[in-house]
Amino acid sequence: MIQSILDNDLYKFTMQQAVHMLYPGAQAEYKFINRENTSFPEGFARKIRQEIEKMASLSLSQDQKAYLKNSCSFLTPVYLDYLESYAYNPDEVIIRQEKGALFLTVKGPWHRTILWEVPLMSIISETFFSMTTQVPLSRKKIRETNLNKAILMATNQVPFADFGTRRRFSSTIHEMLITDICSHENHTLIGTSNVHFAKKFNLPPIGTMAHEWFMFHALVSGYKMANTLALKAWIQVFKDKLSIALTDTYTTDIFLSTFDTELAKHFNGVRQDSGDPISFIKTLIRHYETLHIDPATKTIVFSDGLDINKALAIHNECKGKIRDAYGIGTHLTNDVGVKPLNMVIKLSQCRISPERPWQHTVKLSDDRGKHTGKQTELNVCMKILNIAEC
Repeated sequence: MIQSILDNDLYKFTMQQAVHMLYPGAQAEYKFINRENTSFPEGFARKIRQEIEKMASLSLSQDQKAYLKNSCSFLTPVYLDYLESYAYNPDEVIIRQEKGALFLTVKGPWHRTILWEVPLMSIISETFFSMTTQVPLSRKKIRETNLNKAILMATNQVPFADFGTRRRFSSTIHEMLITDICSHENHTLIGTSNVHFAKKFNLPPIGTMAHEWFMFHALVSGYKMANTLALKAWIQVFKDKLSIALTDTYTTDIFLSTFDTELAKHFNGVRQDSGDPISFIKTLIRHYETLHIDPATKTIVFSDGLDINKALAIHNECKGKIRDAYGIGTHLTNDVGVKPLNMVIKLSQCRISPERPWQHTVKLSDDRGKHTGKQTELNVCMKILNIAEC
């Protein structure tokens, strides 16, 4: 199911480099969240464990290392040497099943455990559809669907990337998608978050940072300074590269309150991952104008549960105002006639070093339904940031 050690999203590797460089002693725990309480078939956890054990044999080949060196100039020789020596440790993953309920935890050094999230979700998704014998549409119909999406985006000149690794129907369907879209002569696919397929199809690998980067920095500096410290730490590692900032870990309003002129000029743009995209556009443009920065020089990457029609509507709102790009996930890699799983794996607690106590982490988001973490800690976070419960 997992093709290679590169069958993962780029931002897991970029964050792994940053953690390895800045926080080598940090430890992390991740937990699986089944948002719709989907019931898993008998023996599901056992099958997942088998796939997890197989991952221990994955390693970075010399060919893959050379590819990363040539294609990802922001990855350092020190990090690539580290990744070459890296191997998944199945003991870091604890999984059990109680009837239809699945419980999964990943725990260990942050620089190691950070790579588990995306492949585990891919395995859970593909195994679920395999064990429940859900049959996808025919190859002909899937190709037609994929090409129609490519045509719509190309006709409207909308740049988009594949962000669909984690909830794909299968790795085979994922590969079909990229094959089909790339077969359209004028496609506007600008890349994929999946490094394995980026290499295979000679596409740019795309990604920067995830919510966990900010969640950890809240532990280091407190909630009020988390966004600022996280962005400055990112700059310390990557300088002027990978400069798209994620806005909604503690709500976009809180993010923008400390996204000052220096940071706004440094980062080429931001990623919108929750909330109303049209309101977000207006808010961000107003913020740039307040800082005397031309919004037309900046980019918003939209990535919140997009489909093609949503992307086209947002694109029309951005025209002539601000640059836009789209990271589309499940709608690309699991639009085959089944209901995709609604699940995440999120950082649940961490500590700066093994000597320090564990601390719970939370994410607020711009959608109440996307808040994660213990309610008591969420309440503390919202009180500190002066955010009313919603």
